Amino acid sequence: MTEKVWFITGASRGFGREWTIAALERGDKVAATARDTSTLDDLAAKYGDALLPLQLDVNDRAADFAAVQAAHDQFGRLDVVVNNAGYGQFGFIEELSEAEARGQIETNVFGALWVTQAALPYLREQLSGHIIQVSSIGGISAFANVGIYNASKWALEGFSQALATEVESFGIHVTLVEPGGFSTDWSGSSAKRATELPAYADAKAAAAEARNQRFSKPGDPQASASALLKVVDAEKPPLRVFFGELPLKIAKADYERRLATWEEWQPVALEAQG
Repeated sequence: MTEKVWFITGASRGFGREWTIAALERGDKVAATARDTSTLDDLAAKYGDALLPLQLDVNDRAADFAAVQAAHDQFGRLDVVVNNAGYGQFGFIEELSEAEARGQIETNVFGALWVTQAALPYLREQLSGHIIQVSSIGGISAFANVGIYNASKWALEGFSQALATEVESFGIHVTLVEPGGFSTDWSGSSAKRATELPAYADAKAAAAEARNQRFSKPGDPQASASALLKVVDAEKPPLRVFFGELPLKIAKADYERRLATWEEWQPVALEAQG
């Protein structure tokens, strides 16, 4: 198997760290970004020059371009670009402040967009490459108390599907990875929470209970690494792939309801046509 060069954002923990380790373990090279690169010190000590730690806040567009260039300068090419950096913003829609809403979109959408834009010239020139966008089952469906997170992932899904058609002729693949619940820190210390409104107390309790039931069997982030390697090594990788047992069930139920509603209201659609 030909050695690959990876660029992975948000590599300090969770999926990013596990995927960085998996790539290094099989002999690939990785440019791994984190807000605090000291979280990568143990990997740097173990894997040496195969790992390039880069300090990066993906919200900084100029820094994104500089980091991607540094990775290309170091390794001479880029094969797999993983936009993993992001976080979950909790809060009912009415509860969100402007800063919270903008922060979620800045990181989860624009952060991925800037890194993607920075990498594309290199991928186009070499006529190959694979962009992995870490989305969520929340990019397919939507749930109470994470509405702005859903909005960020739906935006990521939209521009990434369009991107896939734009770069196909250059030999570049795009894959949206859509995990369900995993044993990461996504809903823990890395998450942000809006100030709660008392009016939503009962609805919020119900949403929390539904979420706990929905994701009662979280997936193993370490196990996800072998799944990702299968995706990046595939001759024809998918545009979308679920990670975990539950997302397919959620998506099927959601789309069955959508199709039924669209069919029911098709006479109104035809009336609107004129």
